Amino acid sequence: MNSYTFLAPRQIVFGWGRRVELGTLAASLGSRVLLVSGSRTLERTGVIEELAAIIRQSGLDLLGFPVPSREPEVRDVDELVGAFRSLNPTPEDVVVAIGGGATIDLAKAAAVLATNRHGDSVEDFLEGVGRGLQISQPPLNFIAVPTTAGTGAEATKNSVISSNSLVPGDVSGANRSAPYKKSLRSDAMVPRLVVIDPELTISVPRDTTAYTGMDAITQLIESFISRRAAPIPQALCRQGLKLAVPALAAAVADGSQREPREAMSHAALLSGMALANSGLGLAHGVAAALGVTCSVPHGLACAVMLPSALRINREVRREQLAELEQLFTPACSDHATSADRFIERIESLCATVKIPRRLREIGVQKEQIPGLVKGSRGNSMSGNPRDVSDEELQALLEQLW
Repeated sequence: MNSYTFLAPRQIVFGWGRRVELGTLAASLGSRVLLVSGSRTLERTGVIEELAAIIRQSGLDLLGFPVPSREPEVRDVDELVGAFRSLNPTPEDVVVAIGGGATIDLAKAAAVLATNRHGDSVEDFLEGVGRGLQISQPPLNFIAVPTTAGTGAEATKNSVISSNSLVPGDVSGANRSAPYKKSLRSDAMVPRLVVIDPELTISVPRDTTAYTGMDAITQLIESFISRRAAPIPQALCRQGLKLAVPALAAAVADGSQREPREAMSHAALLSGMALANSGLGLAHGVAAALGVTCSVPHGLACAVMLPSALRINREVRREQLAELEQLFTPACSDHATSADRFIERIESLCATVKIPRRLREIGVQKEQIPGLVKGSRGNSMSGNPRDVSDEELQALLEQLW
């Protein structure tokens, strides 16, 4: 067996209604809470104030930081870092992030950069851009409270940050020639504590449920077949897929059902732990480019790309794809047949939750494809089970267009 290292949150609190424990849990880490919230829906419905009250009831000081609901940009991180640093944070401070993956990524980045002051901007620390600075100091105490079931950001060691340098004067890097989406990454960024209450996902709209759920499923599959796959993450992927594949359609059809929401929240958590330790692949590599170049929501981009990614990797991961199919049907000695059945199962699920099949259906212009090829070369693509040349990737995208 190959050697491996496994990272995961120090404590995971999972269960319907367990948000009521948030105050007690935060008090075990510090005395002042910096509450970062990114959901306008949860603010309107009073959920954010409910959680703030739970925190105050435990005798904690609380400061609120509402943040944009979009995927985090360099300027968003820098602004939040500046706000945190202005408070002269101490080890008694606890950052609590309540929201989807974008909110959690933004808060994670700010929590670690509040204590790592040797850079002028988060851009200095991002992979492939800036000055290549490294995280050297422990972050502020961090609690993630996800309100969607998809990205698994509550269990990962990175934050995905975008920059649109085409905005004049933008501190995110106006001198750059093109937008980008890159990761801030450090083992220290794995959240110390995660509180997952699937009841918080009840208000998530149908399309968002579908897109985030397909993101989790893509992460589970790509981590399972990644060239960096390892035993513990693969075990998590098996359980996550066995839960998520049947549950997603039910959650999309009726978001008020408890069991599908619980299954998807658990699968998303497992997908986060899996990708943090095994990496991803082609679907996520292209999804990053689709997000920054064409403004396609991340989960939707992953879902559109997933069937093609499975087909292009089929020959080198036939046995593993067959193993995943055996989670749902009796064992078949013919790996090729089982692998094909699994790919067809995923295609059928995409159709059921109404994922578009063509890139042009999600706003991609054909002339953007060369730029998408170039923008797909990141950390996710490096985990793909086999090398994919630019020419092969361009042909795939043109076929999918």
